[in-house]
Amino acid sequence: MLFAATIQIGGQLVPVKLRNLSQEGALVEADRLPSEGDTTYFERNDLRLKAQVVWVQGRYAGVAFDERLKPEQVLRHVPKPKARSQVRFMRPCLACRPLTDYERRMVKRWMSLLG
Repeated sequence: MLFAATIQIGGQLVPVKLRNLSQEGALVEADRLPSEGDTTYFERNDLRLKAQVVWVQGRYAGVAFDERLKPEQVLRHVPKPKARSQVRFMRPCLACRPLTDYERRMVKRWMSLLG
């Protein structure tokens, strides 16, 4: 998952990449993040939740929401997966249809060249 979201740092909304979203919290990535233990607001589309920064490591941070999301709220912010195309593997069929006159002449010419 990789979506745009924002978190509040010092009264400013800072864009982050949403890496994971669950009922309890989110994993975000950004160049600028709040400190561990800070209270912040997490926003994505119409979703705005008060949250606590649980951990920060490099460009990543885990935030825990003060209110648990309902499953339908989580799913609303996660797009449906794209349909996968089915790949059909088939061996070539050498005797699936009769040869045309042209194909038959080509095979005879090829065979005569081989000796």
